Amino acid sequence: MSVAIRALKRTDFVDWYRANRKRSSMLFDMLSADAYDSRPIPLRHPVRFYEGHLPAFSYITLVRGALGAPAMDDAMEKLFQRGIDPASATAAQSSAPAAWPARERVQELARRWDAEVLAALSRAQAESGALSPRVREAVYTVLEHEQMHHETLLYMLHRVPLDHKHRPAGTGGTPADGPLPKAQRIHVPAGVATLGANPEDVDFGWDNEFRATQVEVAAFDVDAHSVTNADYLKFVESGGEPPLFWIRRDDRWQQLAMFEEIALPAAWPVYVSLEQAKAYAQWRGARLLSEPEFQRAAFGAPDGAERSYPWGEEPFSPKRGNLDFQYWDPVPAGSYPAGVSAWGIHDLVGNGWEWTSTPFGPLPGFEPMVSYPVYSNDFFDGDHFVVKGGSAVTARDLVRRSLRNWYRPSYPYIYAKFRLVSN
Repeated sequence: MSVAIRALKRTDFVDWYRANRKRSSMLFDMLSADAYDSRPIPLRHPVRFYEGHLPAFSYITLVRGALGAPAMDDAMEKLFQRGIDPASATAAQSSAPAAWPARERVQELARRWDAEVLAALSRAQAESGALSPRVREAVYTVLEHEQMHHETLLYMLHRVPLDHKHRPAGTGGTPADGPLPKAQRIHVPAGVATLGANPEDVDFGWDNEFRATQVEVAAFDVDAHSVTNADYLKFVESGGEPPLFWIRRDDRWQQLAMFEEIALPAAWPVYVSLEQAKAYAQWRGARLLSEPEFQRAAFGAPDGAERSYPWGEEPFSPKRGNLDFQYWDPVPAGSYPAGVSAWGIHDLVGNGWEWTSTPFGPLPGFEPMVSYPVYSNDFFDGDHFVVKGGSAVTARDLVRRSLRNWYRPSYPYIYAKFRLVSN
């Protein structure tokens, strides 16, 4: 799909930011005016908030925060500084302003914020080998932050009615269904899994990725493939709750893809909330992976080593998994044999985040990041759970062993799959 961003060096700051902003514009331009003003997910701000949030956050974090510049528009920067993650739609509604500023005004401010950010990134790129830790952290924070929001924005755009959005020119169609993967249970022997990383060993990581922690993992058996729509359909037919992405039409189930409604693709992984995944696992007499088990399954190897990626040390490429906007939607489970882990487990990175049973919390040695001190802290509340891996619309720059993502267990909007485990 032509919206994929070419691989850049990690120090190509200006090109990276421009590519991010181009993709953001494409996503906002997919929508009708009514959809732009709408609130497709009641637990989030309207779509329009994010067009201001992305450049405002970058300016606040890098130009103001790290470089000490003054506010350009203090009121607007406060309005667009941070999104929301409320426990209820009522709480979300109460957090909104009485009226949002006109789109034209936000876009004009965005151009001014962008100009200052690009100037700062240009200087940082020229001095990349001698940046202060504070500036370096801020640079990577703004670059990865916008990429993360491309995905979270698409969760919202997925809920926009089909007649209020259009597929961008030059992008591919909805992936076809395929044969069901062969059911297979893989034995992973006991061993050590490393969670997180050490800051001195990486260009950048979010605060919840530090510090590296080794965990002893008992032996377990895990499915080689994610639970598919066909698998989950049997659960629904026995009384289980249908996923948000399914639509009932008379006597058949349909799947809501990004730009069309299609017959339920049997071999696609099923996207569900954590609560739904746990209910299915209980129905099957199994359970979900823990975060350490995911790390062991995805990055461990029979010789005791740990890989950078499930497939080895080679950086991500399109043959390894459904990532980085190759498609808008999932593909049949097991479509990327070149991306299997050392144990022969498929799709641990790509085609949908992987729910784990592990509550989101700090690793030993955690310290809030200076550039974004509330990034993780507010979510160490026992009501958010770790997801790992990545989806079709996760940027390649976020494909690293230490990355940890998280959501509420009842949140049904994300592109998250799961697989079954037993001991």
